[in-house]
Amino acid sequence: MVCDLWKWRKREGLKIDFANQVVVITGAGGGLGRSYALLLAKLGAAVVVNDLGGSVHGEDADSSAADAVVEEIREAGGNAIADYSTVASPEGGAAIVEAGIEEFGQVDVLINNAGILRDKSFLKLEPDNIQAVLGVHLYGAFYVTRSAFAHMKEKRYGRVVLTSSASGLFGNFGQSNYAAAKMGLVGLMNVLKLEGAKHDILINTVAPIAGTRMTEDYLGEAAQKFDAASVAPAVAYLASSSCGHTGEIWSVGGGSVRRVFVGLSGGYFKHPGEEGPLTVEDVVANLDVIRREDDYSVPFSLQDELTGLIPRLLSE
Repeated sequence: MVCDLWKWRKREGLKIDFANQVVVITGAGGGLGRSYALLLAKLGAAVVVNDLGGSVHGEDADSSAADAVVEEIREAGGNAIADYSTVASPEGGAAIVEAGIEEFGQVDVLINNAGILRDKSFLKLEPDNIQAVLGVHLYGAFYVTRSAFAHMKEKRYGRVVLTSSASGLFGNFGQSNYAAAKMGLVGLMNVLKLEGAKHDILINTVAPIAGTRMTEDYLGEAAQKFDAASVAPAVAYLASSSCGHTGEIWSVGGGSVRRVFVGLSGGYFKHPGEEGPLTVEDVVANLDVIRREDDYSVPFSLQDELTGLIPRLLSE
């Protein structure tokens, strides 16, 4: 159904318009979140600008960050309110969504963008630094999305954008807590894309590359080439009613938009009924076939993987 809808929209031409829509953006007081808020407001959305206003390490709180973005939007003729709730608690997650419903009567789009960093190499990482990062990135996305998802299900419409990272998708030294949280969000997306489909709730994920206070240590002088505003157009598309895709991961930054996916190689198959059970010797003898990258599929769900394997097992 989603694919057919996308083909129709592609033929008819896409118009990215958020008129009469309400968008909630977490961590929108600066960096990427601010860029998303400014663009979506320009495209007609009423925006809930959520930001606790803490440091990059998740310490302290300051309402001025969210207030400043709201003021920018209003001065440009847009409509926005500020929210200062934490994403890292069930109560905070619910309050963020409720703010949009109370002020504007609905929530159509959720962009989970809030994040913190507490980087250390694995053996130096204390438990509180693990919990703090998981609490904002992974638990926070659960808490805010759960409240938004329930509201969207009643409306039978919604768009959710999660924020992963190349650190989780591909790895980065000293970020085991952050990377685990970011890859966990891919798992969350893969389930919600199935649970939301029949309600026209589409879930996608971006892995942004942008020069913000969270990435300045990694990008260095190149940070100026990765303007946060260059990520916003792709996010705006994924958050729009014109988007017909669900369950996709897009790497976006520096003028580039690329799809990232988990592929399943053709691999090696030995029929247990006809040829006997798989042995260690079979694995070793077929390493090249198992590890080939030029013959793969991209399963949409666990069922897709089984659909390709079960008929081979049942054949005699």
